[in-house]
Amino acid sequence: MPRLTPDDIRARVESDWTRIVDVLNRKIALKSVSAEGITGEHMRRSAEFVAEQMREVGVDAKVVQSTNPDGTPGAWEVIGSRIVDPAAPTVLLYAHHDVQPVPDPAAWDTDPFVGTEIGDRLYGRGSADDGGGIAIHSGALKALGDDLKVNVRIFIEGEEEMGSASFIPFVEEHRDDFAADVIVVADSGNWAADIPSLTTSLRGNTCVDVTVRALTHPVHSGQYGGPILDANTLAAMLIASLYDGDGDLAVPGIAAEEPVGGLQRDVDEAGVRADAGIVDSYRLAGTGSLASRLWTKPSLTVIGFDAHPVDGSFNVISPESRFRLSLRTAPGQDPAEAQAALADFLVSHPPFGAEVEVTRLENGRGWAMDPDAVATRDALEAMEEAFGVAPINQGQGGSIPFIPELQRIFPEAQVLVTGPEDPKANAHSPNESISLSGLKNNVITEALLLAKLAK
Repeated sequence: MPRLTPDDIRARVESDWTRIVDVLNRKIALKSVSAEGITGEHMRRSAEFVAEQMREVGVDAKVVQSTNPDGTPGAWEVIGSRIVDPAAPTVLLYAHHDVQPVPDPAAWDTDPFVGTEIGDRLYGRGSADDGGGIAIHSGALKALGDDLKVNVRIFIEGEEEMGSASFIPFVEEHRDDFAADVIVVADSGNWAADIPSLTTSLRGNTCVDVTVRALTHPVHSGQYGGPILDANTLAAMLIASLYDGDGDLAVPGIAAEEPVGGLQRDVDEAGVRADAGIVDSYRLAGTGSLASRLWTKPSLTVIGFDAHPVDGSFNVISPESRFRLSLRTAPGQDPAEAQAALADFLVSHPPFGAEVEVTRLENGRGWAMDPDAVATRDALEAMEEAFGVAPINQGQGGSIPFIPELQRIFPEAQVLVTGPEDPKANAHSPNESISLSGLKNNVITEALLLAKLAK
């Protein structure tokens, strides 16, 4: 039988388009907010809906409840497979069916749980993150139909927005349901709605709690102020010592890397400033490309600080201060190694000899794509054929810890991170939306990719 062309697949997606959008609208309406309880009936209904949609496109799908590491019931997961030829390559398709909460529906311009089309965008909680990923898998499998030449496994997770606590135990318990030559994680996004991207890297993450102590008890600032600095000031000095004059993190042993696969286009500073709400007077910290500063260089953030509130404050020198540091690590660095370097620096640079104690917290590994893998080249070709423009690869500054864990468990598998989002998606925020034209091209891309991987 002649090979399917991009035009063939596009025509099939066009004819199936009403169904694809309907699936997404029905998914939005399920209100599958995992923060309201991953074991809840609403999450089971969401999983059953997704399993039904997967069965309709030929996947033998079922709902299984995971078990948390402490033995308690976990999330409702969807797993399944479609085996066309035991000798053919196997592809695992990942997405998640849980969504972020909506703390203030009044902040939305539309009902967050009613899919609403405005222009080229469909608004609703989970429309992009990650209902779009589910729609992509459903649409691609439907488009290929009996022309599917790779074996497919699916995993649609039920607790991604809650940190995936039971993810790895579930994978270990169902290892045969995950084994694949290629893993496609459809939970990221594109450079723009009309410019596709592979996600090339994810930073790792590590945290430490730091206590700075100068006194054994509070003392009056009028009587002792001057030679004795308060612990909050000492903590600020310690934090500032982690940086050089350009704002680059300057801690020996903490690595910095350049964008994986090379930098095709730098991130637009004006867009970043607008999206983040940066005040006009603020000069961006660090050196090098903005892309490297956002994706592959380390970043350090004070995410918690214990101090007396301004209201009710009085003239006392605080004896100790405690703060929490979150370190985003370069994709290729072991986060435990970076954590040790950070802790060693902190305890060895005490301002004026103050006592510094560091408590080491959790670690999560980063991840980097193999830019030379055959699957990578297939994905890039599929994107260009579907979108009609060359893809622009991009890293992500955040962390998705289960991706490096999947790579650890299945070291021979090639991992491709794709997804339905774009810079206007507002995932996790009010007015979340997905570009419908972008979604259509993403569906076509995945169908083309699956056809190419059959080789």
